[in-house]
Amino acid sequence: MKRFSVVVLTVATMAAALAGCGGSDSDSGSAAASSTAASSTTDKAAQTTCAEFKNLDTEAEKAVVEAILAENPDSPYAGSPNVALGTAKLVCLSEANAGKTVAAAAGLLAAGK
Repeated sequence: MKRFSVVVLTVATMAAALAGCGGSDSDSGSAAASSTAASSTTDKAAQTTCAEFKNLDTEAEKAVVEAILAENPDSPYAGSPNVALGTAKLVCLSEANAGKTVAAAAGLLAAGK
């Protein structure tokens, strides 16, 4: 079990590092779409399922994770939004997590929530 945890942690770290290396979208149309997505996902970010999360664009995924972290300041990922985003992307790849919320599947909620 310990090896599995180490493998999962390593993969999550690599995914987070690669997610941070992505290019920047400077297209104004893209920026407008992402700000609209961010405002619409803020209210229901904690209820977003992995199935819904997988269909979002990169900016919307980031907005959902940041909103979840803002709603849960005691999260183990507080202060590490890129790690939280990488972890969320990784765990939501599993079909077993499709019906779970991103916050629950990725462990973004503070202990006891």
